[in-house]
Amino acid sequence: MPEEPGRKLRRLRERLQLRYRDVEEASQRIAGRHSNDEFLIGLSRLADIENKGTVPSIYRLYSLCAIYGLDFSAALAWYGIELNRLTADAAGLPLGETRPVDFRDTQTAKVEVPEDGSGALDLRQTSYLTRFTQRWGKLPLALLDSLDARHLRYAFVGTDDWTMFPVIPPGSFIQIDESKRRVAKDGWFHEYERPIYFVEHRTGFRCGWCTEKRGFLIVQPHSLSEVQIEMFRYPGEAEVVGQVVGLAMRLDLAKRRRTRS
Repeated sequence: MPEEPGRKLRRLRERLQLRYRDVEEASQRIAGRHSNDEFLIGLSRLADIENKGTVPSIYRLYSLCAIYGLDFSAALAWYGIELNRLTADAAGLPLGETRPVDFRDTQTAKVEVPEDGSGALDLRQTSYLTRFTQRWGKLPLALLDSLDARHLRYAFVGTDDWTMFPVIPPGSFIQIDESKRRVAKDGWFHEYERPIYFVEHRTGFRCGWCTEKRGFLIVQPHSLSEVQIEMFRYPGEAEVVGQVVGLAMRLDLAKRRRTRS
């Protein structure tokens, strides 16, 4: 049976030879520094956290982490909140609208990928992934060769957003390079080489091929998507967030579209 979070916190306090009064006084200094009494941990509250399973507020948990030298994300995990699952949980929501996500911990950010623990998966080669999905593993985003944490952002393409189908199917998870905001005028030979941009407009977000012309931004969908071309005054009504440079996509949504009423 796993040890309760309160007991783990008590063991940390005892290891540091801190009395309840010491913790209370330290939390008072933190509360004063932030001008917020929510950071204060009273004697009775600390006793309840350690002995009765009381869940501390985020402010009190922050104070305990500062006092004990405990990583905040590790403390959250003790209470069942694993920050490295934010992306996976967000990706699992069947929301219809395309939206950006802002999970930017550039030092410790991790993404869940299929991994069998043997190191046999060679990302340079085409692989049959079924053999690698015995369990889900966590790999640092820094392992991706294209990662530039200063410029890359991420977004989910809504399950109702068919704008760039079949190049970017609905439900895809995309990587956006914010350093590539200027709309390219040429330099490609076919549609798979043409830059795709992530655009924020007056009512939401859109992926598409873009053309800048006479003060307008023309967002062109894929011809097979059955979505209309959109035009926005530029700048003013739309902003190019960046160029789509990476893609993780679902392969079953096209069939759903053909069978839906």
